[in-house]
Amino acid sequence: GRITGSETFAIHFSSFPSIHSIMATTLRPYLNAVRQSVTAALCLQNFASQIVERHNKPEVEAKTSKELLLNPVVISRTPKERVLLEGSVNSLRISIKVKQINDIEEILSKRFMRFMAQRAENFVILRRKPVSGYDISFLITNFHTETMFKHKLVDFIIQFMEDVDKEISEIALAVNARARVTAQEFLKQFV
Repeated sequence: GRITGSETFAIHFSSFPSIHSIMATTLRPYLNAVRQSVTAALCLQNFASQIVERHNKPEVEAKTSKELLLNPVVISRTPKERVLLEGSVNSLRISIKVKQINDIEEILSKRFMRFMAQRAENFVILRRKPVSGYDISFLITNFHTETMFKHKLVDFIIQFMEDVDKEISEIALAVNARARVTAQEFLKQFV
């Protein structure tokens, strides 16, 4: 039927059988889809509040006028790894759900995102509190696109996604290796 403004569009790469085998081996197509979507959504302009004079709040968070909001887009690599793009006339909120296969990765991800949120003032576009159901959120406003290069903002988001995925995987491997060595040393006393 007809698409209304309240619907959320979702791209599930795992539902395409020809792409599924490629997606299992690499992160690149997923990141390319995120890059293209973020680049397309970054056409932001200065737009003052229609309700309060001399106010300019990010409409994606204020949600004062439905006509200023774009349809949210979900780009999903797997059900546990996805990106939510919420756009408006003057702002774009990017929420990321990081891959968490097991309990160790869940704990590491939670700790890492908490560490990042505590330093949100150092990252101009990072939100302290993520959108519900996601691990971390970024907010890009028209003021950011006026003072920073758009392609550099997109590069930062993509690099962040690559690095977080890599770091959590490496730390999980290191934790497992340490646990294995500790268990071997502990069990030597029984042999």
